[in-house]
Amino acid sequence: MKSIDQLDIAGKKLLFRVDYNVPLDGDIITDDNRIRASIPTLRYALDNDAAVIVCAHLGKPKGKVCPELSLAPVARRLGELLGVSVALAPDCIGPEVVSLAAELQGGQVLMLENLRFHAQEQGKTKADRGDFGKQLAELADVYVNDAFGVAHRANASVVDIPEYAPDCCAGFLLKKEWEYLGEALKNPGRPYVAVSGGAKVSSKLGVLNNLLGKVDHIIIGGAMANTFVAAQGHGVGNSLYEKDLMEEAVAIMEKAESIGSKLHLPVDFVYADSIESDSASGMCTASAIPDDAVLLDIGPESIKAFCKVIDSAKTVMWNGPMGFFEKEAFAEGSLALCRAMAAKDDALTIVGGGDTDAVVHRASLEDRFSFISTGGGSFLEFIEGKELPAFTALKECLKK
Repeated sequence: MKSIDQLDIAGKKLLFRVDYNVPLDGDIITDDNRIRASIPTLRYALDNDAAVIVCAHLGKPKGKVCPELSLAPVARRLGELLGVSVALAPDCIGPEVVSLAAELQGGQVLMLENLRFHAQEQGKTKADRGDFGKQLAELADVYVNDAFGVAHRANASVVDIPEYAPDCCAGFLLKKEWEYLGEALKNPGRPYVAVSGGAKVSSKLGVLNNLLGKVDHIIIGGAMANTFVAAQGHGVGNSLYEKDLMEEAVAIMEKAESIGSKLHLPVDFVYADSIESDSASGMCTASAIPDDAVLLDIGPESIKAFCKVIDSAKTVMWNGPMGFFEKEAFAEGSLALCRAMAAKDDALTIVGGGDTDAVVHRASLEDRFSFISTGGGSFLEFIEGKELPAFTALKECLKK
């Protein structure tokens, strides 16, 4: 696929699909990292005298106009970050939008209103999506996808616009995701360590099975580790686990041992009486978990063992926290592993997923990692080995 710096964009109108699905408190953006991540691509376009049209979604309006999910706060923040005025169109398609796009000059920015105010954006089939993508494509000379966060979605703005756009390419952010997740991990430095956490084995099954045989070590923490502990025949108290996936957990443990990927599970835990608790009740080993315990973090021995594995690594890929890090009492496992990875000056360190990203930012160590992916579901599907719709669509453009 082509990237934006391979095209002559001077004097042209560019339609950017970006991921600005940011958290809001009223009309205040509480985390603008996704907007900031797109700035280098947009700045490049403006510096090269292109007219910039930005399209994005916010929240889940389900095909209806929801004033509280307007992109107005996002347009204001984007203008502040770019240092230019960003006009917000009243819609993303229609005669008025066509007129605003036609009048746009090089160096100017127009943001379209929330794509998901139209049900066609998320239509499951091309018939459901109708000509929504075509109408968007007709606003510009070039389509630029810089939204890895929705790269796994076959939305109109992801897969249909490229079909109708005169030309299309990837922005710097999407290109960087491809380079790190698609290219750098093809021939990783060894030992290659994958760290997987979070709540559910079910959401990571494909990833774990794809990584077996490719990585040297897999570290498993978070609530998903409980399913593996239960599969080993231990009680997990009142902790969250997936009983119906215990056989899968056993299969993963057996497969890992047979093909050379060493699996590391917690040997101890920090627990509480309830997930509502703000403080820990105690610590326990994996083989002696109290019947009324709720496991909420890995314990000190697990931290020590996991950090030792990370210390030997030349490549680390991390997705999912080690515990209920949102509460101080259960954050140390995630933060300790984060610090261990951040200290690796001699390794490629890649982070993916919103919760994992949040741990890194909480530790103020974002500058110490090689790459922090902007994707959640898209990151997992990419690591699972799936071809993402966004990349397929951009590659198809080359055949025009």
